[in-house]
Amino acid sequence: MNTFISTVVTIALVMDGFGNIPLFIAALKKVAPERRKTVLIRELVIALLIMVGFLFMGKWFLQAFGIHEYSLNIAGGIILFIISVKLVFSNESEPKNDPKEDEPFIVPLAIPLVAGPAALSIVMISAAQHPKLLTLGAVIVASVINSIILMLSFPLSNVLGKRGLAAIERLTGMILILMSVDMVMGGISAFMKL
Repeated sequence: MNTFISTVVTIALVMDGFGNIPLFIAALKKVAPERRKTVLIRELVIALLIMVGFLFMGKWFLQAFGIHEYSLNIAGGIILFIISVKLVFSNESEPKNDPKEDEPFIVPLAIPLVAGPAALSIVMISAAQHPKLLTLGAVIVASVINSIILMLSFPLSNVLGKRGLAAIERLTGMILILMSVDMVMGGISAFMKL
């Protein structure tokens, strides 16, 4: 049970629902208000399907390219670290998203904002280390948590304001930095045991 909860928390944090609120608001700003919910649900379902695909094809992917689990741990940790540092030291004056079209499709919402490199790495690592059903359940629960947060993005942004969203984003970034260091150290430890 602890492994399941830990996996859910890790995936949910990496998906960064609160950090993605400003990005989703920017991407959906030009979408008609009555279409926003439909577009958001579509993008979240696509992201979930991509993560489930990586869950079941992750082992094949690793074998096909001769990638060891410790390499995935280290690479995932580095990617997670870079994303985390960007969250902690984000510049609010920089526009984070510039949607070219009125209604985004797959990019940038489903990929890379929800099912980004770090989330896919975590799913693949978890699938390699734990039973697939446990990881599948964790991916679904984390996706539901992320979906709830993002479905409330417009009301939440009004309540929290820019400073509140920035504070939550930075706190999430700090937690992810710790997790990324742990992933890298775990990969190095596994390599040293060979």
